[in-house]
Amino acid sequence: MVLVFTLLVELSYKVDAENCNLEELSPCLQAITSNVPPPSTCCQKLREQIPCLCGHLQNPNLRQYINSPGARRVSSSCGVPFPTC
Repeated sequence: MVLVFTLLVELSYKVDAENCNLEELSPCLQAITSNVPPPSTCCQKLREQIPCLCGHLQNPNLRQYINSPGARRVSSSCGVPFPTC
């Protein structure tokens, strides 16, 4: 799982907006990779990244991580609708 995070950070994939940076979602890592609830900082950052999520999903290098069961669970826990792009 640390490898997944490292990959995401190294890619630092930026979509259209300058604020679309996966490093901003680092507070969500533990919640995505385990069954712990997401911290409030994760949910706040996830809400800030809503406009970026479709761009992240369209990146073939990121899709499998963003579309993972853990990411879906965190999205649901934070009350952020999972994007349907």
